[in-house]
Amino acid sequence: MNFKSLQNHMVEAQLIPRGINDPRVLGAFRQVPRHKFVPEKLRDSAYDDCALPLGKGQTVSQPYMVAVMTQELGLNGGESVLEVGTGSGYQTAILAKLCKKVYSVERIESLSRHADEILKGEGYTNVETVVGDGTEGFAAAAPYDAIIVTAGCSEIPPPLIEQLKDGGRLVIPLGDNYQQVLTTITKKGGKLESKKSVPCIFVPLVGKFGWKP
Repeated sequence: MNFKSLQNHMVEAQLIPRGINDPRVLGAFRQVPRHKFVPEKLRDSAYDDCALPLGKGQTVSQPYMVAVMTQELGLNGGESVLEVGTGSGYQTAILAKLCKKVYSVERIESLSRHADEILKGEGYTNVETVVGDGTEGFAAAAPYDAIIVTAGCSEIPPPLIEQLKDGGRLVIPLGDNYQQVLTTITKKGGKLESKKSVPCIFVPLVGKFGWKP
């Protein structure tokens, strides 16, 4: 398989026509090899326009959804970012190309370890993976310039609001167990501004401030 050709086609056919226009975001998608982050038996489908099963009831998100969430964060390179839901580590790698430091929390230990191995194998040195309840955030490294939640929930977990810097952005799928709307929250002067964008379907955010296991 010519993965590089498929990767470039993914950017040209799936991302740019749908409004992904941040040059840094597009550059990251051209650099990060998605096929390294999907199960080996699914590598031929790594650059398809769909989510892929990861195991443990989790998925590797559709490339476009990863891109639109990343673009909504508006990263410029100097940020400290919290990711809730490491999953395969693909979104983590994209973020790592675009900010100073990524802290990624995953409740399923085997997924966290596997993602950490891939990220280290690919040479990422600005990522810290953490096993824990992502709905509680990661207070040890707070506050964050940006927070991204890669699972759906009915409301924003309060600890994430608390751990977001003033002026920071939080991108999260809000809705029910079956469908959500991608929502960008900006914290300004202690108040929250909300903007909705695209409909989406994510696995449930499980934890103390999310859905119950």
